[in-house]
Amino acid sequence: MILRAPAPAPGSEPDATRWSAVIGRDAGADGRFVYAVASTGVYCRPSCPSRHPHRRNVSFFLTPAQAEAAGYRACRRCRPRELETDAVRRIREAQQYLERHLDERVTLERLGAAVGLSPYHLQRTFKRITGLSPRAWAGVRRMDRMKTGLRKGNTVSRATYDAGFSTPSRAYDHSRRRLGMTPGSYQRGGAGVTIRYTTVDSPLGPVLVAATDRGVSAVMLGDDAVALEAELRREFPAARLERNEDELRGWAAAVVARVAGDDDARVPLDPDGTAFQCRVWEALQRIPRGETRTYTEIAKQLGQPTAARAVAGACASNPVAVVIPCHRVVRGDGALGGYRWGMERKQRLLEAEKQG
Repeated sequence: MILRAPAPAPGSEPDATRWSAVIGRDAGADGRFVYAVASTGVYCRPSCPSRHPHRRNVSFFLTPAQAEAAGYRACRRCRPRELETDAVRRIREAQQYLERHLDERVTLERLGAAVGLSPYHLQRTFKRITGLSPRAWAGVRRMDRMKTGLRKGNTVSRATYDAGFSTPSRAYDHSRRRLGMTPGSYQRGGAGVTIRYTTVDSPLGPVLVAATDRGVSAVMLGDDAVALEAELRREFPAARLERNEDELRGWAAAVVARVAGDDDARVPLDPDGTAFQCRVWEALQRIPRGETRTYTEIAKQLGQPTAARAVAGACASNPVAVVIPCHRVVRGDGALGGYRWGMERKQRLLEAEKQG
């Protein structure tokens, strides 16, 4: 299948991101990698409908050829080597064309001529398959390329130029909107950026609430407050992480109220995600307490009825537990589906909301 933005540079995404895609059966990750299961000797595409294996038995490979070289055989159910449809092939060609011309302004007419589609059908098909317009997809790829360059230690000017930004001001504007910080700050692991956080108890155990000046950017659930803090530090190793119970007391109390079932508790949000993820997260916040929706229903609501697996992927990457209620999304057969914060918590949340 086709890349769904933002697609990391080959080999750059961490295994935790890949595993989240597998758990969410994210069709948008098909083509980025395959996963192999040691206990079965089989490798699959991320969207494979087979039962999820134990994480300890899973390895990741960039291509089917690499998995086969390691001794694995292709799954007969998801057929990771299966040929692409014509529409998918054309959109993949369009992505490759955009990738080669990120430093140029590519019109729909020019892109359509390159892949043999009219501008209208190109725009419609590209958005249906990837979740973004060609222009938005190219913008996300520029950001991904710049972030990769910064992580490699390139200078800010070199990284922004190599990413295809026409001027430094455009790169800074995109960075502030997408990262909440300048390229230089991102390069230094969040250096110069202050992220306030606190941990509080809730009916589901410890909760970490982290925030920027614009709102809550992360709500993490877990079994140990120290482990939650360590996870936040891994995300921003050079940022100034400031424990601040006083300033976050109100927001933290509102989050705990949400965990306890009070949907009227207001929490200003500032999560970071792709355009498609943000659309999904907005849709989740419109699901009434005590009700559920299926991944397919959310996809149809967004006007992309074939994007159910991509919706599942967006739910798996939701950084703000409970306030963005991804626990209210279930599989079409009635099964709970996955949950980033643990299936037991999802079950408890749904049962409490139905009773209340």
